[in-house]
Amino acid sequence: MDTTPHSSAPDYEDSARLNKYLASCGVGSRRKCDQLIQSGEVIINGKVCTDLSTQVSDDDFVKIDNKRVVRKEITTVLFNKPRGCVCTKNDELKRDTIYEYLPPTLRHLNHVGRLDQDSEGLLVLTNDGDLAQKLAHPSLKTEKEYLVTLNQAYGNEALDALLKGVYMGAGMGRGKAKAVKRLSPRRMLITLETGMKRQIRMMCKALHLNVIKLVRVRIGMVVTSGLESGRWAELSEQDIEMLQTNPKSAPAGYRTKPNKISSAASKYAGNKTKKTGKRSEKPSRPPSKSGPSRSNKPYKNKHRK
Repeated sequence: MDTTPHSSAPDYEDSARLNKYLASCGVGSRRKCDQLIQSGEVIINGKVCTDLSTQVSDDDFVKIDNKRVVRKEITTVLFNKPRGCVCTKNDELKRDTIYEYLPPTLRHLNHVGRLDQDSEGLLVLTNDGDLAQKLAHPSLKTEKEYLVTLNQAYGNEALDALLKGVYMGAGMGRGKAKAVKRLSPRRMLITLETGMKRQIRMMCKALHLNVIKLVRVRIGMVVTSGLESGRWAELSEQDIEMLQTNPKSAPAGYRTKPNKISSAASKYAGNKTKKTGKRSEKPSRPPSKSGPSRSNKPYKNKHRK
């Protein structure tokens, strides 16, 4: 069998498209890897490769910046993003990033989608390119649910407008919620299947409502429950499956019941922090697929000034 990178009939159990291979090495997102390939920065077996369709395996010698890169074990973690940090590995404005909360062994993971600096809640990080594609691509309609707090009371006409679709301005098009639920005069739950930049904030702004707090509380059927802000947990295969599974839709787009808790979240439920003023113990975590659970102690002091 031909095992060269340019094989026309690769063994897909051992080989992968070059951008996927590089992403699994922790180089960056597939888009970033495509840019590196096209700019001639990737060398395979001593030769520069600019062909995006190239297939490579662990038997090939792949180099970037004169250093060999190798595939890392596939890892997927759930991170509860605090307010005030940004979703990037290197911020040119020197702002805090989500990676400051992760141990060095997890900083090669790529975030799936993003939450803006002022938003909080669930974020998936993984080096599994296929999973990232499934969770992020709008055609697969993975639900994300957000707890939204507004600066003023709203009426039913606002809920109707969010479900029907709201024009967000030039270049933005229309934003539409899959489901909404009133929680109080100033709080609501909004479920999206799309992920346009600052979509909820822009939809509310178009309705003359300002968002003062935005928290992503659910992805698929995985919800926050006991996973403290700034903490992470490695997900099991069952949890990863639940990330890609949506709850049954409520009639007319309005939610009526709380969502089910994932197997990971149910394990966190008994480990919520008590308001004693003492440092909390680490919440328990689901077992990893490859061995014992690792600590989810944050590397960053989230209370620092």
